[in-house]
Amino acid sequence: MKANIGIEVKNTQAVANELSNILSDEYVLYTKTRNAHWNVEGKDFFEKHKFFEGQYEQLDDFIDKVAERIRQLGHFPPASLKQFLGLTQLTEATREKNDSHGFIHELLEDHEAIIVKLRENINRFADEYHDAGTCDFITGLMEEHEKMAWFLRAHL
Repeated sequence: MKANIGIEVKNTQAVANELSNILSDEYVLYTKTRNAHWNVEGKDFFEKHKFFEGQYEQLDDFIDKVAERIRQLGHFPPASLKQFLGLTQLTEATREKNDSHGFIHELLEDHEAIIVKLRENINRFADEYHDAGTCDFITGLMEEHEKMAWFLRAHL
């Protein structure tokens, strides 16, 4: 059954498409943060291992919330690695060293890219697609990414 929530189907589809891109970014960032957690080396190993764990746990929650928002709009989220890689703006990392500084710098850049994308869509979702709920949702998501970016930036 289609969602009858006061938003035209063409608009819920457009929002779901953009949320699918955001979901893909979240999933790729989650994977890269897991990689940092598993593979960080150096004198600060234990501290950064725990730090990255907290970060990927937050991202796991974001992934679930974005996918559920797509479902609330009556659409299906992407759910395969192939789909995520095809929709993300982020790139997979290749590393020569597994030091915390390198991981933190790269993850910070990815958070900032997601923040910019979320910020670009806030007014678009409200004004163009008449979806105040998703506008509010991604505003909150953006604020969470800003906090995570701040925590990463504080380590540099």
